[in-house]
Amino acid sequence: MAKIIPFKAVRPSRDKVGLVATRPFQDYSVEEVTFQLEHNPFSFLHIINPGYKFQKEITGSERFQLVKNRYLEFKEEGVFIQDESPAYYIYKTISRNQTYCGIIAATCADDYENDVIRKHEDTISHREQLFKDYLKTVGFNTEPVLLTYPDSEVINRITSEVMAERAEYEFTSLNRDTHYLWVVNDPERTSKIKAEFEKMEAVYIADGHHRSASSWLLAKESREKNPNHTGEEPYNYFLSYMIAESNLQLYEFNRLITDLNGLSKKEFLMQLDEWFRIENRGTELYKPSKKHHFSMYLDGEFYSLYLRKTNYEFTGPLSELDPYILFIRILKPLLGIEDLKNDRRISYLPGRNESFEVKKAVDEGLYAVGFGMLPLTVDEIKKIADQGLTMPPKSTCIEPKLRSGLTVYEF
Repeated sequence: MAKIIPFKAVRPSRDKVGLVATRPFQDYSVEEVTFQLEHNPFSFLHIINPGYKFQKEITGSERFQLVKNRYLEFKEEGVFIQDESPAYYIYKTISRNQTYCGIIAATCADDYENDVIRKHEDTISHREQLFKDYLKTVGFNTEPVLLTYPDSEVINRITSEVMAERAEYEFTSLNRDTHYLWVVNDPERTSKIKAEFEKMEAVYIADGHHRSASSWLLAKESREKNPNHTGEEPYNYFLSYMIAESNLQLYEFNRLITDLNGLSKKEFLMQLDEWFRIENRGTELYKPSKKHHFSMYLDGEFYSLYLRKTNYEFTGPLSELDPYILFIRILKPLLGIEDLKNDRRISYLPGRNESFEVKKAVDEGLYAVGFGMLPLTVDEIKKIADQGLTMPPKSTCIEPKLRSGLTVYEF
């Protein structure tokens, strides 16, 4: 039973929301951040870059405290205002290629620990601890964990009814995406949405494994220090964006390798031949069309690699994943890539950038070889999560990517 509840969001005033909300910080170049900080006093980037006010690079616990200070200033100035009653927030984005719609809510941290919220990636302990300390200091969260759930007729019907009404927010960002947000705070609708989520045996993390783990650590630490703990305190929940499985967009990550691990081109192809049927596709852009088929760009030419299934044994859902097959049959044994997270010889390009980006990177001499594959499916991710397994790093690139500063959850 998933416990996903309405909450009193702190959010921008209607007239400033387009100026406040930002893309994820890592999506900005240094020049873009600088421009926003210099020319937009309402940008959420001022909160997460508090050192700009003092023209100083600030890190660690000192930065955490200043982030809190900048956030409080936005509230004091009326840029951020807290809702008076708990609500779900229907958030819709329309881009040139895709429309996403989901519900921003508060999700129970216990569900993460009890495997109601299911994971498919490993987390790194020191990153969990760092973000937990950050949350504890600043006292708010504005980066929702992206959770996906089985499609629900009830939720779809309520969402459609609400979206027929006037949106609380409607604005267009500089990348030409249009954003809408509706506030759902009437008791009848909120109780129906809450009850529908409670019927679900499990929901799945699409993006935000470290944020989920850190929120659980914060909840655990807070309850241990609170002799009057009830389980309903705000620290028992974290900010999430609930999106139906059918509306989730998955891309693959292409792999780029700097060298052939001491092998000549001919030696490399000969060793590949043991596990793959290889076809030279020439110079035209090529992308695989089936599972267990891979594209490879090497020395100015594309190749298709077809897994020789007579040689390969499928032993479970992990062994069937294309990123795992690529790792266990090429990257590790032939190219010497043992650590997919930390080896500097490997880089990743999201599949939405298409094959020409792989070609360009290799042609420019930055890499020796590039590999592509089809995206994973939601069902593949669920099978991994249901069995408590973890996928290789960078197995999926999942959208939507949410804006920061649109809704804030306070502890």
